[in-house]
Amino acid sequence: MADNGHSSPSSIADADSGDSPTEQPSEAPLSRRPGDGAVSRAALQRDETVRRWGLVTPSATRIGRAEDPTNDLSENVRRLHEERHSAMAGYSERAHRLDKLRITHALCTELAVTPWQRDRAIGIMVDLDLTAFGSQRAIPTVALVVIRHVVDRAREHYLGLHDEDWLHQHSPERLAELYEQFHSITDDDHFQTLCEQCNLDTTSLNRLRRVLTDQIDAQELTGAVYGRTPARDPALPSL
Repeated sequence: MADNGHSSPSSIADADSGDSPTEQPSEAPLSRRPGDGAVSRAALQRDETVRRWGLVTPSATRIGRAEDPTNDLSENVRRLHEERHSAMAGYSERAHRLDKLRITHALCTELAVTPWQRDRAIGIMVDLDLTAFGSQRAIPTVALVVIRHVVDRAREHYLGLHDEDWLHQHSPERLAELYEQFHSITDDDHFQTLCEQCNLDTTSLNRLRRVLTDQIDAQELTGAVYGRTPARDPALPSL
């Protein structure tokens, strides 16, 4: 066929597929081997020297940083870190109170207690002085004792087992029937598992509950309910 000045599609395709194709930029390979994302030992030592990271975890927050790796922190910033500064006064007490609230609330949620029983346990636990519990004054341990006391006491009130005068008016058969209806939270398998994690047996629970009842009376926590006040007007809507 004669050439009429127009290139055929086949010739264009042959020209595009010449000896000099367009080269794609090469990307550096992404390594996913164990330890590739970790900080090197030298970098870790430098960061510890200039106080870039916290003492426990790299995500911890630290206030202040040395200007040079060869220098140390100023005394003012160091006092902030050690909670000896006037701006940090009372921080330990506030953190301890928040820990008691948080842990008690988490245990109540785990045990699926009622909202009223949860608020009663938190109300007692937040303002309770734990020094009277001796070597077993850990927050989860005392919180389990408080939850046991609050829940069992509420179930005793429901059956009337807390009123000694009312109990004396019933026959032994009726009392036996009432006590058969009472189920302590200590019979719950999940509660027993939590107690085993805190090294709490039946003897320790009973002993610590006696200590708790004495401290509730001594510290005037009988009617303590977190977030609720008996002086609130019941005609007002609850927030």
